[in-house]
Amino acid sequence: MLQVGLSLPCSPGGAAVGFPVAEDETMGTRQEMFGSSPVTVVITSEADTWNIDDTSCACGQFVDWDRMPDSEQQAHIPRDILSKPLKELKKLAREGYWAGSRALRAQVYHHLIQQVTCRLVTPDALVYRDVSSRLFGKPSVSSHPLPEFLEECSMPRYCLNPEGVTALKKILICVGNLFPDITYSPILPSLVALLLHYSEDEAQCFENISRLIASNAPHTSYIDQSFLAHQASCMTFGDLANKHCPAAHRLIASTSENVFEVYSEWLSWLFRDLPFNYAIRVFDVYLLEGQKVLYRIALALLKHYRLSVTSAELGGKNIKADLQDFVQNISEHVSVDKLLERAFGIRLFSRKEIWLLQMANRKALMERGITMVQGRQSFHLAVDMQNFSSSVVTAQEMRIIWSWIPERFSLFPPLLLFSTSEDGCSLQRFYTCCEGYEPTVLLIKTTEGEVCGAFLSSDWSERKKSGATSGFFGTGECFVFTVRPETERYEWVFIKKPELAKAVPRSRERSPSPSPASLLGTSPDSRGTSSNRLAVPVPQRRGRLSPFLAIRHFLLPSKTASMFMSASREGIVIGGGGGQALSLDANLLWGRTEHCETFDNPPLCQENFKVQLLEVWGFQN
Repeated sequence: MLQVGLSLPCSPGGAAVGFPVAEDETMGTRQEMFGSSPVTVVITSEADTWNIDDTSCACGQFVDWDRMPDSEQQAHIPRDILSKPLKELKKLAREGYWAGSRALRAQVYHHLIQQVTCRLVTPDALVYRDVSSRLFGKPSVSSHPLPEFLEECSMPRYCLNPEGVTALKKILICVGNLFPDITYSPILPSLVALLLHYSEDEAQCFENISRLIASNAPHTSYIDQSFLAHQASCMTFGDLANKHCPAAHRLIASTSENVFEVYSEWLSWLFRDLPFNYAIRVFDVYLLEGQKVLYRIALALLKHYRLSVTSAELGGKNIKADLQDFVQNISEHVSVDKLLERAFGIRLFSRKEIWLLQMANRKALMERGITMVQGRQSFHLAVDMQNFSSSVVTAQEMRIIWSWIPERFSLFPPLLLFSTSEDGCSLQRFYTCCEGYEPTVLLIKTTEGEVCGAFLSSDWSERKKSGATSGFFGTGECFVFTVRPETERYEWVFIKKPELAKAVPRSRERSPSPSPASLLGTSPDSRGTSSNRLAVPVPQRRGRLSPFLAIRHFLLPSKTASMFMSASREGIVIGGGGGQALSLDANLLWGRTEHCETFDNPPLCQENFKVQLLEVWGFQN
């Protein structure tokens, strides 16, 4: 149990004393790590309550103004500022309007948090005063345990003075007493510290952080409160980085043994490593837009980091530590305004869709044995290079492929389901071996030595649900890729432009649904065979689909946008619209690859190819 010593009583106007502090003057922040040794503090008296108005601001009693990165200038505050529509408030926050006035920022913070939908019984300022009095008002009690969820958590001090650090610890102790369900929340100390800069007293700060903790708005969250939720958020960020920062992701995957370990620090980049004048601007938009905006800003940091380094420069370096150093010195690379401008230029899917992804990640973690009540736990997500064996790709190549797949599946090691070298060139055998596994990775090596493949999100048994006429199935998580001679991935076209999948109604479809007859062609065997090209079946909307990026969630401009995977007795097709990304015949011997509208890919190898080896990998659960 962690202990914090509280020297009692204190004289009016007393100051906190004696913290073991790790200080970094260049960051504009101070941090300490909650450890097992007692920390002595003095409880200081609180200022009288006050009101924020246009001309004065009583906030700042907890701030060391000499440590503030720059002085904040008072600005004229329109009296109707808080009555403006939410959309306009978001615009003002993104542009840094609150930064012009401490009074304005304090007033806006309190107003916005009071509008947060939260549980019916949520502790408020009166509760804090009562609990604080009981906990810290007894001269006979000299020490109090810090909440267990703070163990090994860093605590950025930012620009708090000793009195502010005392208040921070008192608030966290009260949070631990009143929210016993919190088991892991590394972001919480930073959020309380930031709020204290703009709070009239401890009680107001506690009430505001309590409302963020107790928020119950649908598809919205502010603070992860368990290791399970935190890890799911880290996995979700990894999925988004995989899709929206492919260059940075490729660099990290090629230089780090465990990509997920790097991404697990994403919240710390924002609320531990960023200097105060950056972190507070992040907090401005976070209160209005929730966790989704944090994903955007962390992705923007990742993009800027990629621009600042090369693979050669990273040789032998710890990329996790290098990223932290980059964020701590972010002002040398990009201004806070440019960082936010880049962040809001990243087009993410809807809040609901991201929530579905996070829920899928939580489910996968629970299947791995992670629970709501357990503390921090580490696990390795990379492919075991020593025990991995494939006839198509090397262990290093498989590690790159594994880094592309959604995080919830990379929790589990690869399992070989089917191989033409062991199971023969039989499509029926292919189906028998692969049914019941979801998702799968298809690997193809041609007789010319080229290697390509596809990640396929749905069970191959989905083909049976279309009846006699085979239809397309799968989700927007499917993608195709090349490994040799070059390594490249081609995702669903709407990953990069999600707004097109929502804004364009079906009545404006650009291309008609292809008919099987219209897609019959010549043999994929360029030397001539009697078989016809595989017909692309008409897409169907029946059958179960995975929740994240399921087609039923989107209004697509054309049916060709959802031609992910199809299977029948004649062969398999992956991707469609203007051609097929991959098609294989019933003997798994001949194939064809073309540009297709679903993935907007070039041919993945020679257009007409002969299969030398084919493997299908699943996930060992």
